Amino acid sequence: MANDNSREAIEEIERDSTSKLGERPECFKNTLQEVLFVLTTTMAIAMGSFVTGSVTVVSSFIGKDLNMTTAEITWITSASSLAGGAFLLFFGRVADLFGRKTLFLGSLFLFAVFCLAAGFSKNPITLDVLNGVIGFTTASAVPPAQGMLGVIYEKPSKRKNYAFACFSAGNPLGFVFGTIFSGIATQLFNWRASFFLLAIIYLAFTIVAIFTVPMDTTEKQRLNWDALYRFDVLGTVLTVGGIGMFSAALSLGPTAPDGWKTSYVLAFLILGIFLMIAFVFWENYFEYPLVPMSIWRDRDFSLVIVILLLGFMSFPVSAFFAALYFQQVWQFSALETALHLLPMAIMGILVNIFAGLMLHRISNQLLMYIGSAAYTVSFMLMAVNRRSDSYWAFFFPALILDVVGADLEFNVANMYVLSSLPPDQQSIAGGLFQTVTKLCMTLGYGIATALFNGVSKNPPRTGYYRGDPSWPYATVFWYSAVCCALSVALVPWLRIRTQGHGADTDGKDRPEVVTVNRAAGEEKNG
Repeated sequence: MANDNSREAIEEIERDSTSKLGERPECFKNTLQEVLFVLTTTMAIAMGSFVTGSVTVVSSFIGKDLNMTTAEITWITSASSLAGGAFLLFFGRVADLFGRKTLFLGSLFLFAVFCLAAGFSKNPITLDVLNGVIGFTTASAVPPAQGMLGVIYEKPSKRKNYAFACFSAGNPLGFVFGTIFSGIATQLFNWRASFFLLAIIYLAFTIVAIFTVPMDTTEKQRLNWDALYRFDVLGTVLTVGGIGMFSAALSLGPTAPDGWKTSYVLAFLILGIFLMIAFVFWENYFEYPLVPMSIWRDRDFSLVIVILLLGFMSFPVSAFFAALYFQQVWQFSALETALHLLPMAIMGILVNIFAGLMLHRISNQLLMYIGSAAYTVSFMLMAVNRRSDSYWAFFFPALILDVVGADLEFNVANMYVLSSLPPDQQSIAGGLFQTVTKLCMTLGYGIATALFNGVSKNPPRTGYYRGDPSWPYATVFWYSAVCCALSVALVPWLRIRTQGHGADTDGKDRPEVVTVNRAAGEEKNG
């Protein structure tokens, strides 16, 4: 009798949980499998930022150990970002047409392998090339991960909001945890240990993914001439070449012999822009476009991408230069730097929990207001900091607000972008979203590095920053604040209210407050 009562109580709890969260997708056998799957996809989107965060803390140690020039040190992160940004749309198309699961598992495993190889690098060229290959594996992992989430959680629900809040946390928190883990590993051993640690982490998640990623039941194309035609080969070549050359120019410009006037930098920049413009024209003409250009006609889609763009031109840049400031100006060790960035990780977790709970309850326009304003105030606090000031006075609140801005904007934008394309284009949607953020990061780094190098040559002799080494860093932070202030001005034009919906206690779904424009993503299939 007692067992029957216990069983009934458990079933009642499960029914109550289901009514509040929405039905668990049928592809999962139990909640544990579902949770581990979402966590694994989160680690996929965190791959690139994990590498960037790790390198941020150890770049000076790597440079000393391998006798690297400034340009070679810059390419540790640039090679990864360049390869990652250039091939995202390509792998998005591969995942949508030929299947997501195998590509996802293979990418996680190869990422672990090449991180292990990078830890054994004996010279600068080997390390830079391996980081480029690591970026390639990040590009092949993110679109299938985001595509699987979009298909599995197609219907709006609280459950979907929680899953996507966790997934969205991967990008900003990957950078923060990358700096923390790398700082600890480097302090205890050396810089190579940070790459070995990444390899161990992702090998473990590869094993978890083998048992938790559900079967890919989406329709797949056979590899034939018709499939190649639908693949949009010319569009792929244009986007890979355009984004690759444009990103290379931005990465090479600050450290080239003649700066931005260097002939090969100008050639890459001009060719990259030309190929990206040609890509847009081709996508409007082709019957099966890699990226349906019609989605940009949705005003909210375009605005949310631009607002995110301005934020991601600032967030990774400010985090990088904050870590550099701690090491170069305040002379912190790798471990001390990691510990002083820890508030970002803690706040990031809290903000993503909040986002999962509130995306369907609070106007998303208001969340974008809060995010863009938090960004702006954060960078202004960083900018007014001087060497004699306390960490707790400016950097501590700034780092907290920085993550509030990143996570709120990323959650709203990620949910909206994936809702704007149909299930058979979810990987392309993920690839498009990540391509935009990668391009913004590369552009932001290029501008910030040029500003930093330019003002370093002429330190101020009067005024607030007179004789203070904080001046070039403050210039970068003021640039970030201006970008985000512009994003605040764009938010009033957004019409996004809530995304996703809860379920009433009687189990009946409430209607969505806002209808997302799926029609904008329709392909011209004829």
